[in-house]
Parts: sequence; C-alpha cells; structure tokens
Amino acid sequence: MLWTVFVILLILWLLGFMFHIAGGLIHILLVIAVITLIYNFIRGRRR
Repeated sequence: MLWTVFVILLILWLLGFMFHIAGGLIHILLVIAVITLIYNFIRGRRR
C-alpha cells in the first residue's frame, strides 16, 4: 500500500511540474511520502 501511495504522489508531482497545479501541496506530500518510505526501509532491515 505504501508503494501505491508513493507512485500516485510521484505522478501527481510530475503533473504539477508540467501543468503547475497545486505545486506547493504536492511537494509537501511528496516529501512526506519519501520520509515514510525511508523510515520503512530502515525499520524493515531491523526485523
């Protein structure tokens, strides 16, 4: 599920660059998604 959210946010981020739609909000959501992804990688390696 995390990968799905990450891919959707990445697509929205790229569309935001192309069409200048809600750029600030999409950048914030993408940063949150990347932080969550890194956190899950770190947490997953410990188990």
